[in-house]
Amino acid sequence: MVDDRRTISVTATQNTRNRVEFITLESGKDLIVSFAVTAPTAAFGIQSLTLLRTPLYEPILEEWERGVSFSFERYDDEDDHLETLQWDGPSAVMRLKTRRRDYELDLRNVDRKARLATRKRLKKMNFDRRIDMTGF
Repeated sequence: MVDDRRTISVTATQNTRNRVEFITLESGKDLIVSFAVTAPTAAFGIQSLTLLRTPLYEPILEEWERGVSFSFERYDDEDDHLETLQWDGPSAVMRLKTRRRDYELDLRNVDRKARLATRKRLKKMNFDRRIDMTGF
């Protein structure tokens, strides 16, 4: 489902797949893809897994601060960045590797239009090819 803020559905994981209930895409000064991931210990809990890129301000950042920043409410990792992203369209799975962890997102609950919008936004976030992306 996509709304004014480009909300979409998806699924996330680390070493196992975590179901994502929806995705929110935002643009402006920041490019944001935020996955609402079902919490593993709560029947109805949601945790946000967020990818953020700020192209407007990147030139004034230190080299290590540039790129797509990564945060997941499940962990207190600060200053983590996305390094690798694999998109497997036929199985609706996305694999992400950050400086600290590996994740697997199960996108099967997300409609095709929403997956395509997410894919397009992720490609836009990689304008400088800082992320190793495959399957795009």
